[in-house]
Amino acid sequence: MSDLLVHGGTPLSGTIRPSGNKNAVLPIFCATLLTDEPVRLANVPAITDLEKLVAFCTRHGSSIEWDRTAGTMALDHSGFRSLPANGELPQDMRSTVLLYPALLHRLKRIVVESNTKGCSLGIRELDPHFDVLRAFGARLALGDEAVFTLDGRFRGARHWADYMSVTATENFAMAAALAEGSSTLVNAASEPHVQDVCTALVAMGARIRGLGTSRLEIEGVERLHGAEIAISTDYHEVVTFLALGAITGGEVRVTDTQPEHLDLIVRSFQKLGVAIRFEGNTAICPAAQRLRIEEPHTTNLLAKIEAAPWPYFPVDLLPVLIALAVRAEGAMQFWNKIYEGGFTWLPELAKFGAHAVTCDPHRIIVFGARPLRPAVVEAPYIIRAAVALYAVAASIPGQSVVKNADAIRRAHPRFVENLRALGAEVEWR
Repeated sequence: MSDLLVHGGTPLSGTIRPSGNKNAVLPIFCATLLTDEPVRLANVPAITDLEKLVAFCTRHGSSIEWDRTAGTMALDHSGFRSLPANGELPQDMRSTVLLYPALLHRLKRIVVESNTKGCSLGIRELDPHFDVLRAFGARLALGDEAVFTLDGRFRGARHWADYMSVTATENFAMAAALAEGSSTLVNAASEPHVQDVCTALVAMGARIRGLGTSRLEIEGVERLHGAEIAISTDYHEVVTFLALGAITGGEVRVTDTQPEHLDLIVRSFQKLGVAIRFEGNTAICPAAQRLRIEEPHTTNLLAKIEAAPWPYFPVDLLPVLIALAVRAEGAMQFWNKIYEGGFTWLPELAKFGAHAVTCDPHRIIVFGARPLRPAVVEAPYIIRAAVALYAVAASIPGQSVVKNADAIRRAHPRFVENLRALGAEVEWR
């Protein structure tokens, strides 16, 4: 089942508890390979990428007990054994790169294919990860495959990244935690999930300064120990369900949020006429709000939302606000400063009757409040773009189909179940 059958036109209302953060649980899971002591994880989302990592580790001797209903996981990697000849890493997901530091620490030799996949956003280069490993003393031999070898421990390093890469920052932190000596990363990514990874490493005994900043200073330790680690709730899912309430005209309440991470996101909602309020850690999208794009004070410019590395607006959430702009009165420019393939799904949006003009690979203008109709659309392999197509379909009376929407399962373990709890008529088929 990979298609979403959508009967739209019904306001979605109710309360949702978001799942654990997909972008935090994957690197934290990989970081647990840095110790042979037991580690327990809580608030673990049952997502497909994590299933693949669990299968990989259990296949090579790790003991993993995953209670998917309770969202807990007990890990013991003391039985993890060497990979087969030529190495064997999962090659069908981008998060494979997060295994590199732990496997090189354990095995001293890994073989990496150069075509590790992610999604359809654009070119996802491996060079930043290779640069990080070489900075810590790993040797690289390039041919049809990349072969890394390491003599002894990682060596402390100072590295200034070309740009703020989330996964490269996480790999730097993992390698530096067990490196001999001190390490410094300049131009580090600082997204909430990067902070979560660093916090998890600290719980395991790492010594890290600068959490939440663009400069990380890490003093290596000889070994990491076991820990109990709770995965934070996924702010991407928080925003997704607030947007679904806004686009359908219902009241959606999302519990267990981290309001300190949402200031800029709330302001971006406001630009589209959506007021988000909080009761403690519960975020609320009130019902029946008029979607209307806020005119900028500089009247000769279009209203715009720019997405770039944190603390900019998160680029992964741009599609769900594009969906809101389709329904809003006025025109809005969206600027994706990272991915050159971030807007390739707009022809599918046009099948609903949406009016969006591509300026260049990184910028579009959406002209909202056009008449919309149900449609059959094809989702790209981009999680939130698939969600955005569902959101537009949910706002239109009648039956629509979002085909090949499987990418949603990579980040939203109970997507359809949560939608039904809000009153949606939707099903996988």
